[in-house]
Amino acid sequence: MKMPDAEKLLNIGIALSADSDSDHLLRIILDTAMELTECDGGTLYTLKNKTLEFHIMVTLSQNIDRGGNGEIIDLPSVPLLKENVCAKSAIEKSIINVSDVYNDPRFDFSGPRKYDKMTGYRTVSMLVVPMTDDKDEIIGVLQLINAKDENGNIVSFPKECEQVIRSLASQAAIRLTNLNYSHETMKLLESFIQVTSMAIDARTPYNSNHTHNMARYGKKFLKWLRDTKHLLRMTEEGEKEFIMTIWLHDIGKLLIPIDIMNKATRLGHMEHNVFQRLRIIKILNQLNFAKKEITREKFEKNILLIESAHGIIKKVNSVEFLTEELLKKIGEIRKRTFKDENGRTVSWLTEDEYEALTIRKGTLTKNERRIMEEHVVMTARILSQMTFGRGYKNVPGWASAHHEYLDGTGYPMHIKAEGIPYQVRLLTILDIFDALTARDRPYKKPMSVERAFEVLMNMADEGCLDKELIILFKESEAWKVGNKNEI
Repeated sequence: MKMPDAEKLLNIGIALSADSDSDHLLRIILDTAMELTECDGGTLYTLKNKTLEFHIMVTLSQNIDRGGNGEIIDLPSVPLLKENVCAKSAIEKSIINVSDVYNDPRFDFSGPRKYDKMTGYRTVSMLVVPMTDDKDEIIGVLQLINAKDENGNIVSFPKECEQVIRSLASQAAIRLTNLNYSHETMKLLESFIQVTSMAIDARTPYNSNHTHNMARYGKKFLKWLRDTKHLLRMTEEGEKEFIMTIWLHDIGKLLIPIDIMNKATRLGHMEHNVFQRLRIIKILNQLNFAKKEITREKFEKNILLIESAHGIIKKVNSVEFLTEELLKKIGEIRKRTFKDENGRTVSWLTEDEYEALTIRKGTLTKNERRIMEEHVVMTARILSQMTFGRGYKNVPGWASAHHEYLDGTGYPMHIKAEGIPYQVRLLTILDIFDALTARDRPYKKPMSVERAFEVLMNMADEGCLDKELIILFKESEAWKVGNKNEI
């Protein structure tokens, strides 16, 4: 073995620190160790469930290369028993240098002997090095086989190479551990965000699947862009950033009053007062008739008016869209008055009740809608308090802009097309599509997919939405209902 110079060691360190793929990182470790020791073969084991599992196997002279791309090697794992040389190295955290495995009584080399018999190979020298992280915990073992001299003859692994390989193994183990920590932390963050998002949706039974559906549509659409090699396809990091934006886009709804979030009818909490007042009016009408203050004809006419008002209000309270005829009837009810028990003249409907009952579409009054629309401002405020790494730096801006339209008529900032990236345009389309087709909204029936795309295209024609993205989304069929647990 030729001792590596400082530049080579530096380059190895740079390569290890730059790689973020665990399988590729392990491959770098094995390849580098084999190159430094000029050996013919090597095996890299990783510690899992208190056994050493084969992760990568390479034998140059036999063109054997297994596990380097993350595929599973179908060989039994090695139990942590000291008679196994790789296990002893792991247990004692020690380097083991064997000159000739056939003549070393310390270990059970029946495995290499059996392998040699099957393949015609001859395992001679072996260097086994434990891989320990920054906490001196074992994460794997590096086993090198058959060192060679300059003439290609099999020789023992020289003593001076032991510490170099151990240093390499430890450096790589620390990098791998940090990488695993990073992945685990990101998985924890992603799962926490998903749970938080589901909790937001669960605040109201009328919005329970919204974000989950959007995430499903989004992932399927991004995969379609990737598979078709479309120019708008995102990088892996870009896809993760976009999906995280979906999960967080409605986080501001945490701060919206639940009575607005859960308002299933136009009257909402005022419904009880309205119908209770009609009951009182009916009772007062009966009293007036009993006291002979009104005629039977007037009494019966009042009963018909009260019952008619009750039916109209009940219908208007939950109908999806208010017609001119219904608006006129509510106006007529609003003009009616009665004398209460104190002799005061009172309208059948208060101003607030009348305003609610004359909402053309939906269930929210102008003030309630203004409060609901504040959720995007709240989203921006909440996300501004979070620290997003460079791979997720766009999440706050994208999430808080999902109600902006290309013509500037959206909210809250009234941003126009040039200021709206295509990721936000896509987010808006997914949001509207799910709202149109949702089956859990009590104030409206779900639209068919065909009708929902008509609405989206009309909005595009009006200058609100990106027509190209709508066409691509429809073509992708990412909106098709599949496994509801698929995210």
